[in-house]
Amino acid sequence: MSTRHEFGCLPTAIGSMPHTDPDEACSIVMKHLPDIPVWPQLPRRSPSENMVVQYSEGFPGAVIDGDRIHIGPSHDFEGQLERIHTDCEQDNARDYGISSEYAAGLYAFLSRAKGSEIVKGQVTGPITWGLTVTRSDGLGILYDDTLAETAAKFLRLKASWQENTLRKICPNTIIFVDEPCLVSLGSVFTPIPEEKVPGLLDEVFKGIKGIKGLHCCGNTDWSVLLDTAVDILSFDAYNYASSLSSHSDKVRSFLERGGSIAWGIVPSEEEALAKESLPGLRDRLEEAMAPFTRDGLSFKRITAQGLVTPSCGLAGLSPEAASQALALTAELSQSIRSRYVA
Repeated sequence: MSTRHEFGCLPTAIGSMPHTDPDEACSIVMKHLPDIPVWPQLPRRSPSENMVVQYSEGFPGAVIDGDRIHIGPSHDFEGQLERIHTDCEQDNARDYGISSEYAAGLYAFLSRAKGSEIVKGQVTGPITWGLTVTRSDGLGILYDDTLAETAAKFLRLKASWQENTLRKICPNTIIFVDEPCLVSLGSVFTPIPEEKVPGLLDEVFKGIKGIKGLHCCGNTDWSVLLDTAVDILSFDAYNYASSLSSHSDKVRSFLERGGSIAWGIVPSEEEALAKESLPGLRDRLEEAMAPFTRDGLSFKRITAQGLVTPSCGLAGLSPEAASQALALTAELSQSIRSRYVA
């Protein structure tokens, strides 16, 4: 990381929306997030837009059953896996596109977001994908060294294709690698081989030439993630602010080398959202940022290198509540910027 990314707490979002009409979802995104719009994932529109299924298109032997995927035998399976490795070596992402069946929101977004100064996309991360996609015996492919490595390279190519596609409408891009399953890092119930995590994440990051983000919507071992090639760390600051502040030394080093924090401070649960107000969320965000000022960082520095987002994707909300969440995100951003950003 050699460039300092100063977003000045501009608003953006994680990605998923509750709508079934991609044009409607894009209209709401563009209305509230014109500075850094994000293409909407629409899992209610089709099971193909489930975050794991969405990035399975083209993986050798992938068998989709509803929102579940397993890898079965296929013709020339080993040869197809080898081709993924070869395409990574040659930086050849042409054949790793996401079709409109799997990402209707992306294609609607491409016609609506032209002229934006920066646009955001997202790809499912290799840990979440590797735990959810299984072998025929039911074991997550994360535990199969060959398949785990190949899956990370496959997702790298998917991320590269997506970035290249977004750059046709905007030269500046952010791609988040979404890793909800990293909440299990260190868990005895869903053991994740910690030694694999940085390497698999960095493999996907290699496919992203622009700004690299990493989103996890719960508590995890942030020190492991902050040592990767990530440029933006995105987390649920509404529910888990203290989980990041316990790694303040790592966060300080991350910011000093140019990293940014995406503060997921607007709740993505409908009941919590209904109880919140702009002043309350502003106080909550300032409280989440305050522990880092004890290490000598100023609010000005933290906000300069920050983004404001909902705590997670919004697919679980009603369409009306999702619009409210984005409106609050934009209003909170403006309030924080008026206080701390010159």
